[in-house]
Amino acid sequence: MALTPVENQTPGFTAAVAAGAGAIFGLFVGTANDAGLIGAVAGAAVLAVIGFAFASMMSQERPLRWASFAVFAVFGYLSGGLPAAVIGALFGWFAGWFIFWIAASRYRIYLAPYLTPGQVLWHYAFRVICGAIFVFLITPILVVMPLSFNAEDFFTFTPEMLRFDPAGYSMKHYNDFFTNNDWQNALWNSIKIAPMATILSVSFGTLAAIGLSQPHVPFRRAIMAILISPMIVPLIISAAGMYFFYSRIGLQGTYFGVVLAHAALGIPFVIITVTATLVGFDRSLTRAAANMGAGPVTTFFRVQMPLILPGVISGSLFAFITSFDEVVVVLFVGSAGQKTLPWQMFTGLREQISPTILAVATILVAISILLLATVEMLRRRSERLRGMSPS
Repeated sequence: MALTPVENQTPGFTAAVAAGAGAIFGLFVGTANDAGLIGAVAGAAVLAVIGFAFASMMSQERPLRWASFAVFAVFGYLSGGLPAAVIGALFGWFAGWFIFWIAASRYRIYLAPYLTPGQVLWHYAFRVICGAIFVFLITPILVVMPLSFNAEDFFTFTPEMLRFDPAGYSMKHYNDFFTNNDWQNALWNSIKIAPMATILSVSFGTLAAIGLSQPHVPFRRAIMAILISPMIVPLIISAAGMYFFYSRIGLQGTYFGVVLAHAALGIPFVIITVTATLVGFDRSLTRAAANMGAGPVTTFFRVQMPLILPGVISGSLFAFITSFDEVVVVLFVGSAGQKTLPWQMFTGLREQISPTILAVATILVAISILLLATVEMLRRRSERLRGMSPS
């Protein structure tokens, strides 16, 4: 596709857009220092001046971008040491790139030439909003990870950590997790409960999804709504209901009761993923297998299962994560003998404030990322099997 040449923007326009970006960054920096409004105003003013000056010297883009990088890095080092220098250098690099990206109208190169200024604004505003939401969601995780290597028993960054002093970092919290009996017992309980709950969730959820995908099943919409209700009903209500029900039938406080409770929470995920896989399933394959003498069981394992396997595995991973990370239900229906890893983390926060929780949280995040990456790979494989190109 040929790129459409565009004209450079005026220094005033560049300064106005740069001021908006500077206000956002200044708001974050000012809020960290209890001066959010001052930071926003200062950031807007600084970026507006730089934007106006840089837009007036378009022929000097490369040296000006390097100058922005160096100046902000030096300013950060003088104000907060090495960590602030790193942040300042990153901001200086972004500021130089962003200003010339605006000034040279590069933001319109890959867009349709007939778009109005309002449409162009919404195109990028939508991406900025999505990015802000992503940062809001991911920042707590990014904070926890380095804190898990704190050499002190604190939940905050120590001066040594902020200086990147090796003495401020340690693996002692991870060592405590792998050597402490309480943590190891909780981990073993989670390992015993989650796989069994996953097996039950996959078994019942897959059968339910296949049955509800048949057009002749009566009231299938109502049945589907009931089966996925554990995803909709607040977890505390489900946990309280399970407690009263299990206490009547003698399952409260038992291993089997916790497994059943977690299976009930995982079944909706299996139903949804398997149902999505069945949308592109060619039902003439099962009829052909039946015409050739295959029974229902043989047809399921030899024809249906290979094609819906990516959806089944995806649902099982979601069910496993749900069981492994769940704490509310197990507090209601479990006993001290079924204390899982999230339960132990909850106890550590409430009773002894153990920093080992940060190490455990980091490990769980790593496991969750690995499992979600597997789910994405399976989703793409499922799309290829159904003749769809993965997005």
